[in-house]
Amino acid sequence: MFVDKATIQITAGNGGNGAVAFHREKYVAAGGPDGGDGGRGGNVVFQVDDNLSTLADFRYKRKYKAPNGENGRGANCNGKRGEDLIIRVPRGTLIREKETGAVMADMSADETFIAAKGGNGGWGNRHFATPTRQVPRFAKDGAPGESWEVELELKMLADVGLIGFPNVGKSTLISVVSEAKPTIADYHFTTLTPVPGVVRMGPESSFVMADIPGLIEGASDGVGLGHDFLQHIERCRLLVHVVDVAGSEGRDPIEDYETIRGELGKYNPDLLNYPTIVAGNKIDLATDEQRETFRQYICEQGLAYYEIIAPIAEGTQELINAIAAELAKLPPVKIYEREEITPKEIYTHSKRDFKIRVEGGDVFIVEAEWLAKILAKTDLNDYSSLQYFQTVLKSSGILQALIDRGINEGDTVSIYDVEFEYVP
Repeated sequence: MFVDKATIQITAGNGGNGAVAFHREKYVAAGGPDGGDGGRGGNVVFQVDDNLSTLADFRYKRKYKAPNGENGRGANCNGKRGEDLIIRVPRGTLIREKETGAVMADMSADETFIAAKGGNGGWGNRHFATPTRQVPRFAKDGAPGESWEVELELKMLADVGLIGFPNVGKSTLISVVSEAKPTIADYHFTTLTPVPGVVRMGPESSFVMADIPGLIEGASDGVGLGHDFLQHIERCRLLVHVVDVAGSEGRDPIEDYETIRGELGKYNPDLLNYPTIVAGNKIDLATDEQRETFRQYICEQGLAYYEIIAPIAEGTQELINAIAAELAKLPPVKIYEREEITPKEIYTHSKRDFKIRVEGGDVFIVEAEWLAKILAKTDLNDYSSLQYFQTVLKSSGILQALIDRGINEGDTVSIYDVEFEYVP
């Protein structure tokens, strides 16, 4: 089954927690803190795999989580770093952040892309030792890994896109000019997926042509198969519009041409400005009047026009030569630039968010899941540990947020099961 869209959840590994430990050795008095650091969490990395041609694998697995870093241990032993999680995708896959639609990466080259970075490991208590704080009984937790919900969209990498109504001869054309082997039959929607083929012009000269299936009237609104595959046209450098000049199915070739153009414009107006060559097929079934009328109409549009009989390859070499000559003038296949996500949007994905409620005018209630974990490991009877907790409140912006909400000296601050008076 051809699948070209998928939505998945990716989560990098959390950093390991730092250790609280003290050196213990015979004949060594007051060895001091020796808690090791936590290991960094694993990244989520996307990699191109040319053996893949669809996103079908992502229909069955939607959540991907990289391993966490290991916790630190005593004797200054640092935790092991979490291994990176490699996700393989077909070449040409776009990765978008779902909430904003921003392009995170275009997987068209061979470079890997780190989509979610693992959290840093927490420091062991040895880092918090000072001349005045020689026995720190606290350590730093590892930071959470980044988490994103992303949309994967496969946009085929093809130089030339064949467009036109079903059964006009697109599949036959690509089968005689390239090594592609599409299904060919005398009924509509024979081709159910985009079929790429390499057209070789010489020892070191070739281009990729793709048969885009299912374009009919209403395709841009989801009629037929065209809505599913119009996206693959967007990367093409050149469009070849194949038309049944003979109107062998009772349609008018000029109306066919305008109908397909209309669907392209509804889907993406930019497609109307793509370089286009028109190929009039089935001329052996058309009258001289039909051929001349259609030729004159296309030439009035300022477009190059070639007549062909695809099954016997008549006129196809001239068409291919014209396509190659036009491609030589055009820029490379479109690569989508990465779009930066604004700080506000990044903040919504941060694990460091918090909420503050005010009750009775003088009780300020702070809610933050990440803070609860730190609070659980804080020794409230240890001065150094409380100092560290206060530093966390300041660096996270909670203290400033309390001031902005109008807290006064003596007001109560409640953080889960801990309450204390605010002292500026």
